[in-house]
Amino acid sequence: MLERYDPRNYDIDWPLLLDAAIVLLIAVIVALVAHRILFAIVHRIAKMSDTPLDEIVFQRIEKPLKWSMVAVAISAASQSDPLLAQVWAIIGKFAVPALLGWVAYVLVKAFAYGVEYKAEISDDPVAARSRKTRVAILSRTITFIIVFVTVGLMLLGIPVVRDIGVTVMASAGLAALAVGAAAQPALKSLIAGLQMAITEPLRIGDLVVIDGHTGRVEEIRMSFVVVRIWDERAVIVPTSQFLDHSFENWSRKSEKLTGPVFLHLDPATEVEPIRAEFLRFIETQELWDKRTAAVLMTEAHPESIELRLAVSALTIGDLFNLRCAVREHMIGWLRKEMPSALIRHRLEVEAANARATGG
Repeated sequence: MLERYDPRNYDIDWPLLLDAAIVLLIAVIVALVAHRILFAIVHRIAKMSDTPLDEIVFQRIEKPLKWSMVAVAISAASQSDPLLAQVWAIIGKFAVPALLGWVAYVLVKAFAYGVEYKAEISDDPVAARSRKTRVAILSRTITFIIVFVTVGLMLLGIPVVRDIGVTVMASAGLAALAVGAAAQPALKSLIAGLQMAITEPLRIGDLVVIDGHTGRVEEIRMSFVVVRIWDERAVIVPTSQFLDHSFENWSRKSEKLTGPVFLHLDPATEVEPIRAEFLRFIETQELWDKRTAAVLMTEAHPESIELRLAVSALTIGDLFNLRCAVREHMIGWLRKEMPSALIRHRLEVEAANARATGG
């Protein structure tokens, strides 16, 4: 058993300090040299890869692994030096959990970046959005757990904190109730985020309608979802709301959609010429995907009729632009070719004057 070094009972032993410093220096130098050699080989192998992903991942984990290797070297060297062992026993209680947490955190972030990079170059946009959503939620959850455990292990290295923890554990019943009540919103958000990742009612990049707002899902966090609407405003929606209430997801499986263009016309309007012009015009549009093109009279009132011109496109953006083009063209064509079809509110002045004068 090594004799415990206590500076209060002994004079400063300079040879002992010098020996400890030399052992420490040698351990650090060996660790740094080994790290440099290892990553020189790793970077050379990564440059042979067809994708830059390997090099990026290795760059992210290089720094935490360097200090982890230094810590391992110091821990090994302390076995042969009593003074270094006594000092490392104190420092290691904080350094080891911190380094392990750092390495785990970087590995999770590197893995998440790798999945997102592959999703960006994927040919299937729906599957890519699915992977990005799951990775974003799960990586944040794992990161929270890593930070929580790391801080807890570091605090347990402090004797006072450890003693308080033992006291708290003795009255764990009341403490559990208090903590459970206080943490209920956070736990609800955590469970909602995990459920969002597993069930995938929406994904990053989906076009959704929630609370009257239509926009793209820009970010999914444990407690809220960021929806970016057309005028670039960000709508912050609680994650639980997507699970507790209904909403529209326009790109759940794909972005192929059919959209309407409504025309409200005079009841005396002939529909067939309008249908023929619509079909002629839609054939000239590159945005049309040739799936849907139809004209139906969906409403008929004494003062007006409603025609629904249905069109389809490959993406939601193309569909919006196509509907605008169809609406603009058909109104212009009606104004020129069938002006009587457009509804007008007429005031018959002459007939009103004749009735007023009794003529």
